[in-house]
Amino acid sequence: MTQTYRPIIWKDDTLFLLDQRLLPQTETFVEVKDLKGCALAIKDMIVRGAPCIGFTAIYGMALWVKAQSEVTVVSCRNACDEMIAARPTAVNLSFEVNRCFEIMRNALVENQSKQDIYKKLVAFGDLQIKESHEKNTAMAKIGLDELKKKIGDRKWRLMTHCNTGFLACGSLGTALGVISYANSQGKVEHVYADETRPYMQGTRLTAFELSKENIPYSIVVEGAASYLLSHNKVDAIFVGADRIAANGDTANKVGTSTLAIVAKHYNIPFYVVAPVSSFDVTIPNGSHIEIEMRPMNEITELKGIKLAPEGAQAVNPSFDVTDHQFITGIICEKGFINPKNPGELVRVVQS
Repeated sequence: MTQTYRPIIWKDDTLFLLDQRLLPQTETFVEVKDLKGCALAIKDMIVRGAPCIGFTAIYGMALWVKAQSEVTVVSCRNACDEMIAARPTAVNLSFEVNRCFEIMRNALVENQSKQDIYKKLVAFGDLQIKESHEKNTAMAKIGLDELKKKIGDRKWRLMTHCNTGFLACGSLGTALGVISYANSQGKVEHVYADETRPYMQGTRLTAFELSKENIPYSIVVEGAASYLLSHNKVDAIFVGADRIAANGDTANKVGTSTLAIVAKHYNIPFYVVAPVSSFDVTIPNGSHIEIEMRPMNEITELKGIKLAPEGAQAVNPSFDVTDHQFITGIICEKGFINPKNPGELVRVVQS
C-alpha cells in the first residue's frame, strides 16, 4: 500500500489541508488559520470524508483556543456548535468536536491554562489520526476474511462508491482500505469505481488513489451498476458511511441506496465499512438522519460552465439512506455486524 502523502498536515502550529476540489489535476495545500476557515474548508469540501472532517475539526478547535484571550465553558460550547454546523450528516464531525468540548471543559474545571488546553487538543488530533490507521487496518483484515468466507480464496472483482481511501480517512481508508489491503495480499483482479455524481469523487479521487497503488480499475457511471451486476462482473461491493443508525440503516454518499437495492436484486454481497465514530446509536433508524442539501449549481454547472438551461432548478441531496435490509454486513474495528440481527449493532458498539 503506497500512501504517498497525507490530506491533513499539522505543522508548526498550523493546519494544512490538501485541496481535494482540485484533484487529480492539481495537488496543493490550503493553510487554515482559524475556526471559521476550518468550518469553511469542511463546508466547501476542501477536506471531505467523514473521518477527515472529524480530524480537521479537532485541529480547528485547537486553533480557536489559541486565538482566544479568555476561554470559558460557554465560549467553548458556542465554538463547538459553530464547527458542528459546517456539515450536518456526517456524525464524525459532532463526535470529535463534542470530545474536544469534554477535553476543554475538564481542563477548565481543573484550572488549566489556555496553552495547556491547546496542547491537549493538538495531541488529541495527532492521536486520532494515528489510531485511525490501526482501526482501518483492523477493518481491512476483517473485510478480507469475510471475502474469503463469502466468495472464496481467489482474486476478486470489487466495486465501490464515492471515495473512502486515505484522502477521506487520513490513513489506509475504510471501504477502499479493504480493497487496498486485499490488493496488497494479491487478491484483487479488478475494481469498478462509481464516478459519483455530481461531485465526481469516484472519478477524481478514488481513481486517483487506485492509480497511485497500481490497482486495475475502471470508472463507471452509476447507471451502469445493473449492467455490471447482471453480467456477473462484480463479486462484492464495499462502501463507507457518514452515519449509521441503531438498526443499521446507513447514510452515505447519494447513490449508495440505489446501488444496494440493485445488489440485493442480483444477490451481490453489499458491505458497509466504517469506524465506531460513524455510528449513532442515539437514533433508532435512518429516518432520523438529517440529509445535507448542496447548492443547485453543483448539478447545473461544471467548473463554472452552465450545463442546464438558464433558470433550471435542481435537487441536490448529498447523501441518501440505505435500509439495513439491503446490507450484507457492517464492518467496524470491533468486528463484523449482521444488521439483520436486532440489537447486534448496539451491542458491538457498546462493548
